[in-house]
Amino acid sequence: MKVAILTGGGDCPGLNAVIRAVVRRGEQHGLEFTGVRDGWRGLLANDHFRLTRDAVSGILHLGGTILGTSRTNPFKSEGGPERVLETLERNHLQAVVAIGGEDTLGVAKKFFDMGVKVVGCPKTIDNDLSGTDYTFGFDTAVTIATEAIDRLHTTAEAHSRVIVCEVMGRHAGHIALHSGMAGGADVILIPERPIDLDEVAAHVLARQARGRRFSIVVVAEGAQIQRGKDEVQDRELDQFGHVRLGGIANVLAAEIEKRTGIETRTTVLGHIQRGGSPTARDRVLGTRYGVFAADLVRDRRFGQMAALRGDAIVGVSLEEATRDLHLVDPALYDVAAVFFG
Repeated sequence: MKVAILTGGGDCPGLNAVIRAVVRRGEQHGLEFTGVRDGWRGLLANDHFRLTRDAVSGILHLGGTILGTSRTNPFKSEGGPERVLETLERNHLQAVVAIGGEDTLGVAKKFFDMGVKVVGCPKTIDNDLSGTDYTFGFDTAVTIATEAIDRLHTTAEAHSRVIVCEVMGRHAGHIALHSGMAGGADVILIPERPIDLDEVAAHVLARQARGRRFSIVVVAEGAQIQRGKDEVQDRELDQFGHVRLGGIANVLAAEIEKRTGIETRTTVLGHIQRGGSPTARDRVLGTRYGVFAADLVRDRRFGQMAALRGDAIVGVSLEEATRDLHLVDPALYDVAAVFFG
């Protein structure tokens, strides 16, 4: 069987580990692989190349993706689905391994419903994909953000400042919550809970009253001011209808300084969180996902995604994987809130 592999959406540490594992395991099953360049765009443009064991050698520790990626949605292009099907047929590609998050796998689900043999691997730094306990790339992002928060503590304390650290997280605040807890943040703000500016200021002032003249505030990029009073987003949309985010840290810093009188600065980690080498955990998790995805193809269990449940890798339907978002557990947030202020 000839199988296409593609990576879609934002790049993510561990992608190359998955690609390597799919090819290595798949070749043991007698499968032949084609690498699709730049996600679904490559199938639209008939842009691909032969993937072999030698081609994936030495990529385990590398960040990014050797296949390239994009946020292309073929269902938003005129005749897009038909062009994808034509590419698959013309090149005798009998199955597709799609590595991505809710958008990439949502497209995979649509093609599966059209008869394409598809399996998925869960990839999203935000860890917001349902059907799996954790996605690869998340641990790397949390590790990087935690190190940044550790470093911000010393400079904030030296200057008696508040520092607002903005991390990734469009719909879910997993990175903010985990890195904030691990880094000892004084306030953690997530998309699941609207921001009460007065409450944030009260936490900061409570610390000052106890002689703690600095504070670290960690905020997810998708967090919103309560009641939508402040517009902080660029309204430009991508092909999946998502608003391009950015700016919440600057709004927060200005409001905190106005309400507390304490000098406030911002740090936006941005793409630093998903660049560079993956952690050991993400390399191992990505490898396990890749091996399982190749086994799904061998067993012709199409329409499924590799998922982590507890410590086991299992198959779940693409429908289940893309049905809902995996949001922060309120009980875990309440644990973090014990240390606010």
